[in-house]
Amino acid sequence: MMTKLLVVATSNAGKLREMQAYLADSGWELTLKPEELEVEETGDTFAANACLKASEVAKATGEWAIADDSGLEVDALNGIPGVYSARYGKTDADRIARLLKELGDEINRQAQFACAVAIARPDGEIVLQCEGICRGEILYAPRGDGGFGYDPVFYVPEKQLTFAQMSPEVKKSVSHRGNAFAALIPQLSTILSAE
Repeated sequence: MMTKLLVVATSNAGKLREMQAYLADSGWELTLKPEELEVEETGDTFAANACLKASEVAKATGEWAIADDSGLEVDALNGIPGVYSARYGKTDADRIARLLKELGDEINRQAQFACAVAIARPDGEIVLQCEGICRGEILYAPRGDGGFGYDPVFYVPEKQLTFAQMSPEVKKSVSHRGNAFAALIPQLSTILSAE
């Protein structure tokens, strides 16, 4: 099976490594988008932003492109921070502090991480999109020192761990991104063989 290039619509090397781990045996070779290529996330859903980024990067590079958009949706805050998860504060610590302040003593701590992944052909047409979620709850204080973002306060009851306490393997098996890629991978091979 020949290898095809897939441009990842991110400048984040950590995200590239995470995607490479999911797509290790897929027959696709992943590379970061050009640094100067910026796509503004103007969508009001994770899926809209993923499609927007994949399509723009594909058209700009003339290559197949993949993008994901994900974030935290807190039930008691009507889905906030949602698509603004990364812009909810300047640093991870700021974002966590703001979230805990907004929730206060709220008893309903239910939340979910959601992830949308989209793949675009070199002409920008979206040919594949998948979504994954991971339900959990928001703790009153951070726990664990792994992961990034909201991981230290996002607790998954079935594992009795926060994302920040999980090994990469465990997190991959339950996470929103893991679920989205699990749905995506079987369909990816059909694209590769159809080309």
